[in-house]
Amino acid sequence: MARATKKVQNVHERITIGEETQLLVEGNDQRNFFEALAERLSIQNIQIQNFGGVDELRGFLSGFARIPNFAEVRRMGIVRDAETSAKSAFESVQSALRNAHLPAPPHAGGRSEGSPRVSVFVLPDNSQPGMLETLLCRTFAGTAEDRCIDKYFACVGAPVHQPEKARARAWLATKPDPNLSVGVAAKRKNRYWDLNDAVFADLRNFMQKL
Repeated sequence: MARATKKVQNVHERITIGEETQLLVEGNDQRNFFEALAERLSIQNIQIQNFGGVDELRGFLSGFARIPNFAEVRRMGIVRDAETSAKSAFESVQSALRNAHLPAPPHAGGRSEGSPRVSVFVLPDNSQPGMLETLLCRTFAGTAEDRCIDKYFACVGAPVHQPEKARARAWLATKPDPNLSVGVAAKRKNRYWDLNDAVFADLRNFMQKL
């Protein structure tokens, strides 16, 4: 109980609410990516918050809902990775919302009734296992670079942990600045990731409907 209380206090200390539309995302890579996507879509008056890792969402929401001006929030989106199961990931978000006495949508990609109106997106597509990097890898699937990455991992021979994260990093290693994180890369002016790509269509729709 003491640990949970401390997490709530930490949210109070480090988070402010400055917009009626809040988007809560998992980690700094997602925060940077969604800031770039919001800019690309000319979405204004939205505040993007990093809730941390998947295990931190419950504590974050409990504290977030107790911030004094939380009543000003009209719309809230939550994005997290599916990891191994989109269904389990969404149910975890539902549970965290209900624990904080907040409305929960009936399904991933859906929208709740009540105030604030809550929408949830489970990466990569609300149904399959995966993460942000799953979508990013789809943007270069079938290209010459993609085939070269296949050969590289085959040559290395060792098991690749988190293969989609590894593939995204390998692709970035071929670019002018190979040290960028996947999120920061989305914010670069030359757009390392093509945010107009069809693989992001559902995400663009989610953002525009927030």
